[in-house]
Amino acid sequence: MASSTSLTISPRKLRSDLYCYSYQEDSNTPLVINVLASLIERSMARTERIVKNACWSLCKGISTNNIFDCREIPDMTIQSYLERIFRYTRAGPSVYVVAYVYIDRFCQNNPGFRINARNVHRLLITTIMVASKYVEDMNYRNSYFGRVGGLTTNELNKLELEFLFLMGFKLHVNLSVFDSYCCHLEREVSIGGGYHIERTLRCAEEIKARHREEDRGYTQIARVML
Repeated sequence: MASSTSLTISPRKLRSDLYCYSYQEDSNTPLVINVLASLIERSMARTERIVKNACWSLCKGISTNNIFDCREIPDMTIQSYLERIFRYTRAGPSVYVVAYVYIDRFCQNNPGFRINARNVHRLLITTIMVASKYVEDMNYRNSYFGRVGGLTTNELNKLELEFLFLMGFKLHVNLSVFDSYCCHLEREVSIGGGYHIERTLRCAEEIKARHREEDRGYTQIARVML
């Protein structure tokens, strides 16, 4: 899968976007989504190379955990899926950083698991939902995240529970860890200058205050199924 970060990301633009991010209804997609999509796509490409080049005896252990596998590979890029999640949830940049921490921890705790085209979408909606619950004080229900992600409420509830147990319920992200992952994301696009991903775990009251007058239901959610 080709990388979705073909646009040129200016360090100054990133600094402005992620430090002074506007949570208005028409606000642009956080640029950290582009970086996260690129990182995940590269991880998937590495998995594909391993499966292609390694003999069966070496690669048969890959993806032994298939809890996140879709019935069919979704016809939606990682970039598009992340943008969809943002469009309907307005999760701030820090949520995606924490979700990235969770994905990394999950892969470390489950060495037989590899991110691929069949499991990446369900993994993303689950980790972003859990990260949003960790970062923000006000959140949508699981049923709403399910509609956004293309899952039934029961499916997402099951994924969340499985994820929590496979993580050993180790969800705490201190500021030092958060900062180190920000630095890692920054290095991905720091050629020609540095920038800083938002390093404050924002309170949801700040993030959601401007949306209290809006219909939280977003009843006209474009349908997608995983």
